[in-house]
Amino acid sequence: MPYRMNLMLCGGTGCAAQGSFKLKGVIEQELKKNNLQDEIQVVMTGCNGFCAQGPLMAVQPDGIFYQMLTEKEIPYLVEEHFLKGRTVKKLMYTPPLEEKPVPKMSEIPFFNKQRLIVLKNRGLIDPEKIDEYIARDGYKALTKALSKMTPDEVIKEIKDSGLRGRGGGGFPTGRKWESARHANGDIKYIICNADEGDPGAFMDRSVLEADPHSVIEGMIIGAYAISNAGEMPVIGYVYVRNEYPLAIEHLTIALKQAREYGLVGRNILGSGFNFSIKINRGGGAFVAGESSALMSSLEGNVAEPRAKYIHTVEVGAWGMPSCLNNVETWANVPVIIDRGSEWFSKIGTENSKGTKIFSLVGKINNTGLVEVPMGIKLREIIYDIGEGIPGGKKFKGVQTGGPSGGVIPEKLLDLPVDYDELAKVGSIMGSGGMIVMDENTCMVDVAKYFLNFLKEESCGKCVPCREGIERMHEILDNITKGKGKEGDIELLEEISEVVIDTSLCALGATAPNPVLTTIKYFRDEYEAHIIDKRCPAGVCKELIEYSILADKCTGCGACAKQCPQEAISGEKKEPHKIDKDKCIKCGACYEVCNFEAVRIQ
Repeated sequence: MPYRMNLMLCGGTGCAAQGSFKLKGVIEQELKKNNLQDEIQVVMTGCNGFCAQGPLMAVQPDGIFYQMLTEKEIPYLVEEHFLKGRTVKKLMYTPPLEEKPVPKMSEIPFFNKQRLIVLKNRGLIDPEKIDEYIARDGYKALTKALSKMTPDEVIKEIKDSGLRGRGGGGFPTGRKWESARHANGDIKYIICNADEGDPGAFMDRSVLEADPHSVIEGMIIGAYAISNAGEMPVIGYVYVRNEYPLAIEHLTIALKQAREYGLVGRNILGSGFNFSIKINRGGGAFVAGESSALMSSLEGNVAEPRAKYIHTVEVGAWGMPSCLNNVETWANVPVIIDRGSEWFSKIGTENSKGTKIFSLVGKINNTGLVEVPMGIKLREIIYDIGEGIPGGKKFKGVQTGGPSGGVIPEKLLDLPVDYDELAKVGSIMGSGGMIVMDENTCMVDVAKYFLNFLKEESCGKCVPCREGIERMHEILDNITKGKGKEGDIELLEEISEVVIDTSLCALGATAPNPVLTTIKYFRDEYEAHIIDKRCPAGVCKELIEYSILADKCTGCGACAKQCPQEAISGEKKEPHKIDKDKCIKCGACYEVCNFEAVRIQ
């Protein structure tokens, strides 16, 4: 007998960190207490996407959406909604500029503005149960490929779809597969790059946690496509960073189930095709996300890139032909084979087909994971899906493409998001990080932060990247400390050109993007730091000072209590003062003042 209700509780890393697995136990206990255990079941799904509001739960089939759940609220929720049939409004999501909650998940702007292809099973299946994936047309595409298509026909379908790699520069997937198919060697490798190292990025992790079978199915189809009618064995690897324990756990379970069902291993679905997949845990080096560096690490060596005149599809891992794509790319494959290239190619723009997953983070109301059609405008992502900037502050910029991406200013908010348009303004698609910044963000400090990250993550193999990024970071550090001098901006631009033109791999070639775009669109901030010795955003400590406005200070004492240096003094209900010799510019007083009496200048 089917359940009358399914409680789809998010079990992704974000919600799990906020106690969703404990919530499951509490909900099941309350259901049993009310004799509802045979009518209602709790299903732990993967990441739901709306990470800012977790823990999340969707009540199906009605689609009622509950958010920010706590254990103490569960008894009331079970009694009111699941026993008496009355939805609980206080546990529903209320948009930032609204007063009334939105009951249904499908009506929430964060969800209804998206177009799901890779994330089509988001919040709808238990990732640990292969039968639930199969019930959602899982492995249907694999069956079609093995029984009705030749390897060349599979490659043609992928080429016709216009699918481009979702992990970096956007190389056409079908062309890569075609090259790997015609390469010679004793063995071929299919590799999934799940080494996601961008700050604030969690796209690949979430896909592996929520829908691991979609990636496995895509890899099997890819392996079949590059095989030579069984003459040359093909072996698969998923290279995933060790910091993703839940993703590794779900992937391990999924592979075990796929083997038991005859979907991985020998004679897959009776076709005579053999293919196995192994999991390799990466050590967390950012440069290991580069294809040749990843393969070096896979072999047990240091993760260092090599010259690009040697193509990995011909000479890759262990000197054999190797076809590498990232998680999102592999997850697109089954949908394309199932629904056809013509259907897929109608989504997106002329040169960027399909959808793209972004991790929307930073100064944005709705933090989370979003999948949108290529060509959508930045404004739609930030203001329709993300619902704007917290506290009514002004949008300043958004960085796309991770630490090597560029910062895009407010005047370009109507920019269509695809590979070509982002490249035109100095940014990249990358793996899909999208960091939103508000008026209180210092762009010089942003450039310094990302250069510091890339400096630490450079493998050091080539001089331009190793030394160039180091020198650029030193210049930026001096500028933020009030030691900048005229000519620094031009020097940064000159070094950037050298690093871009002469670096061995994409880490170095794209590293100057944050610097060049912040100079291009926010040059006035650089000049204020260098010439006026002032940080307009009030971020760089050496260039700011705190003071208290006497006409706004009520003498509440909150700032004095919070100050770690006891630098603030004043009588109760009288204006306070800051001793600038004691002040360490930590900003604690600014954060706690409710009367806008603390000024940064």
